[in-house]
Amino acid sequence: MEIILKEDIIGLGYKNDIVNVKNGYGRNYLIPTGKGIIASLSAKKQLAENLKQQASKLAALKAEAEKKAAQLEGVELVIATKVSATGVTYGSVNAATVVEELAKRGIEIDRKIVTMRDMKKVGTSEATVHFHKEVEVKVPVTVVAENQPAPAVEEAPAEQPAEAPVAAEEETPAAE
Repeated sequence: MEIILKEDIIGLGYKNDIVNVKNGYGRNYLIPTGKGIIASLSAKKQLAENLKQQASKLAALKAEAEKKAAQLEGVELVIATKVSATGVTYGSVNAATVVEELAKRGIEIDRKIVTMRDMKKVGTSEATVHFHKEVEVKVPVTVVAENQPAPAVEEAPAEQPAEAPVAAEEETPAAE
């Protein structure tokens, strides 16, 4: 069954796309909720006319999406969470967590446009932010243990042993 989408549906298509879906999905979900209409010949003609008239609006929407995407360029998220001794997180890091972290940095985006696999272990992953059908940004996400911030702890001891032998050498000649 061919459907013309009336709004963006991640994983299926974007607004004004014509997609093929199973009959039950179209009849029982997309059409009754207003997320799509049947792609009849007259509906396709009307869609083409609407797209011609809205070309400038669509270009403006794409430009706005590119501005928002520029804010996320170079952003890397480090999320500290509680972790068990085996490296498994209590709960999971998901798209909602990523949106919260971005909000802390002053970047407001809708949770529905972010996709990622739930992370249940310490490590790195990628979250994809879909601003427009032609504008997507991949944001690297690193999950670290809350009680053991690895980079900060490793740097401090590395500097101290280098200073300790110098201090020991200065004390040894003074003692003789």
